[in-house]
Amino acid sequence: MRGYLVRRAGASLIVLIVASMLVFAGVRALPGDPALALAGEDHSQRALTAIRAKYDLDKPVPVQYLNWLGHVVRGDFGTSTRTGLSVGSTIVDRLPVTLELAFLSLLVAILIGLSLGVVAAVRRGSVADYVGSTAALVGLSVPHFWLGLMLILVFAIALGLLPASGFVPFVADPVDNLRHMLLPAIVLGTGFAAVIFRQTRAAMLESLSTDYVRTARAKGLSERQVMVRHVLRNSLIPIVTLWGLDFAAVLGGGAILTEKVFDLQGVGQYAADSIGQLDIPPVMAIVMFGAFFVVLLNTIVDILYAALDPRIRLT
Repeated sequence: MRGYLVRRAGASLIVLIVASMLVFAGVRALPGDPALALAGEDHSQRALTAIRAKYDLDKPVPVQYLNWLGHVVRGDFGTSTRTGLSVGSTIVDRLPVTLELAFLSLLVAILIGLSLGVVAAVRRGSVADYVGSTAALVGLSVPHFWLGLMLILVFAIALGLLPASGFVPFVADPVDNLRHMLLPAIVLGTGFAAVIFRQTRAAMLESLSTDYVRTARAKGLSERQVMVRHVLRNSLIPIVTLWGLDFAAVLGGGAILTEKVFDLQGVGQYAADSIGQLDIPPVMAIVMFGAFFVVLLNTIVDILYAALDPRIRLT
């Protein structure tokens, strides 16, 4: 295990370096002069020269990249050109909101997608199977922003049961926090639930036709034991992969529309505001945060593989 983790850490470092190169090159490939975007209304030659010197824009691109990477390694992601605040500190302040949204939305997805997927697989061809498949198709097709607006109209405006927007920290008021997060978690979780449902159903149907399941039944195990200990456990491997990728996607700004609709002030909304204002340092930092979480959660998922399937050895 230790050797595997060392090799995985080395591979992850290479992935992050390549990702940083792509992020930096993508930003530098944008049309126009970055100094003009940073200068605001003052386009005098003196102001542009000062901006280029401040942000290393007067240096060759490789030197700019190495200087930027050196700051990133030290935890300095720069300063927002619009607010003047530290990008790293702003992301850290907003990260708890996005973390909670990711956790709650995946909890919703697991409760709905996994349970319906199991029922649909066990009762293939039944009414429950057709209803679940139709619901999954709808969940994949409905845009998050539209579903969010509809839920706000029904539960916040028409019924007045839940707040329409805003965020309350969990430590300040747990109940009010969950009231504010319920609708966003449902909106984001429905899309994940649809994917998990389809994957769970397909994986379980494949497992049900295998020899080890027939052997387990021949040994006299109850249907519940067969489903839980053999079919579901072996079907969880691709599902765990989805959980890890979905969680990383949300943390890397994948909840932009949901956070924007419900005004949650998380990392996703920060990304949306920065993109709309052409604020480059936060965009680059959020993309790098997303790459880091993808690498980290993929490593955790690989370790979970070995725990779920004894045939897998991490060497």
